[in-house]
Amino acid sequence: MGLHKVYRLKKHRVTALNGVDLHVEPGEIYGVVGQSGAGKSTLLRSVNLLERPDAGTVTVDGEELTSLRGARLRTARRGIGMVHQHFALLSSRTVAGNVGFPLEVSGVGRAERRERVGELLELVGLGDKARAYPSQLSGGQKQRVGIARALASRPKVLLSDEATSALDPATTDSILALLRRLRDELGLTILLITHEMDVIKKICDSAAIMENGEFREAGRVLDLIGTPGSLLARSLFPLPDLAGPDTVVVTYPRSFDEPLMSELTRRFDVDVNILGGGVEQVAGQSVGRLGVDVRGARRSEALTYLSEHGLLVEEAGK
Repeated sequence: MGLHKVYRLKKHRVTALNGVDLHVEPGEIYGVVGQSGAGKSTLLRSVNLLERPDAGTVTVDGEELTSLRGARLRTARRGIGMVHQHFALLSSRTVAGNVGFPLEVSGVGRAERRERVGELLELVGLGDKARAYPSQLSGGQKQRVGIARALASRPKVLLSDEATSALDPATTDSILALLRRLRDELGLTILLITHEMDVIKKICDSAAIMENGEFREAGRVLDLIGTPGSLLARSLFPLPDLAGPDTVVVTYPRSFDEPLMSELTRRFDVDVNILGGGVEQVAGQSVGRLGVDVRGARRSEALTYLSEHGLLVEEAGK
């Protein structure tokens, strides 16, 4: 909480974290999205104290890591797994050797290590690749090895550092599906950073938009989408430039079975023209934003009807 981090370079200072407050609920997948230089990587590395913040506290699973040093900190870190952007595999070791490396460093015996590695490879769908080397694997397979290795010490928290940015779209989807399945099966809490809004859309329960070392917006994804002026909603569902006097932006913050737009024309005798937008699955709900032209004498009543049915209605351009 209240994390600050300043890097002091030769001629100037760079503020990477400026009072960041981050709270991740147990068992949720939390995404932090932002452009390069926003402070995302510094924030992630602060969680396991690979970067020690200048001020603020880091508490993981009830233990304040910022108060720990030496052996106690190393022990606490075993409860936090990390998946890297570019896999960070040892080219001279087999898949099994890479997955078992953290256990070997921790002094786990060979027989126990072999059993645990086998379990992990089956878990990530690579049971037949134990003797392969990283050079023989695809990008998606390498990332699965990285995930298996991160789970070796049975962590409760998994950190993902742009884990899908080097992968093609289809492979990205398979890795995201794997992370969600592992969360469900193992009860993991996952904190991931990304610059891809699609990652937030497809996997995250909560999210934050980060810029210049600060959170501009943070909360449950569905709650944010239903918030007036939401940056996340605009980023997830970008609309064309809408500036007409009769145009509104209608946000669906949850699934609806009713044909509400059709109902407007029947009930209020207004003309409805959908100008753009989209509806997609987010956090298990069909949500989205539409730019809609609504014209007619009873326009105001029609918009009130949409609001009363749980849709967020905003005048375009506001």
